[in-house]
Amino acid sequence: MNKIKINPQKTALLIVDMQNHFVRTDFGEALDYKADGEWERWLPFYTRLHDIVIPNTQKLIESLRKNKIEVTHGRIASLKKDGSDRCLVQRKPGWNDILLPVNSENAQIIDELKPLDDEIVVNKTTDSVVAGTNYTSLIRNMGIETIIVTGIVTDQCVASTVRDLADEGFEVIVVEDCCAAADHRLHENELEIMNVIYCSIMNTDEVIDLVEKSLK
Repeated sequence: MNKIKINPQKTALLIVDMQNHFVRTDFGEALDYKADGEWERWLPFYTRLHDIVIPNTQKLIESLRKNKIEVTHGRIASLKKDGSDRCLVQRKPGWNDILLPVNSENAQIIDELKPLDDEIVVNKTTDSVVAGTNYTSLIRNMGIETIIVTGIVTDQCVASTVRDLADEGFEVIVVEDCCAAADHRLHENELEIMNVIYCSIMNTDEVIDLVEKSLK
């Protein structure tokens, strides 16, 4: 842990897919799971989101904003109402068939983590925030070298984003208690796979401590 060093002026936070459709328990996918009799299966995921992921992400955002570190957001959002601009993986029949028109309530980032007016929000029709977007161009223009990643789900959009960022030459930190997967076993397995090779795994308090020490 002590080997990890960052330059706060060259560091950004990226929050992945914390949107109404995926997070709210009275909306979007949660209503589908309840209607289909799948709610008990998904309850641990939503419990982790609301008891752990959202509070920790709020804590992290507050600290980073206070210390003038860039906060950025990636979200799934189709520019076409019919979703014809989505990548293949997001329009195959089944669980990952995701249609979130850009101006729909479903596509909006949850109120608890609402972006500030000056914060970058990247729309994507892919799993990765990097593939098919101008995200890396934007943050390179801003001089960013290290990206702290949070969001959902760990083994899909988060993992795809982390791998792409690593391949693009960025240092990546994943905040494990600001992420969640459909199954906690998948969450832990994916973190084990990504750790060291593609990123460094830390928790919220460790990241805040790292930033604070880097500013001294």
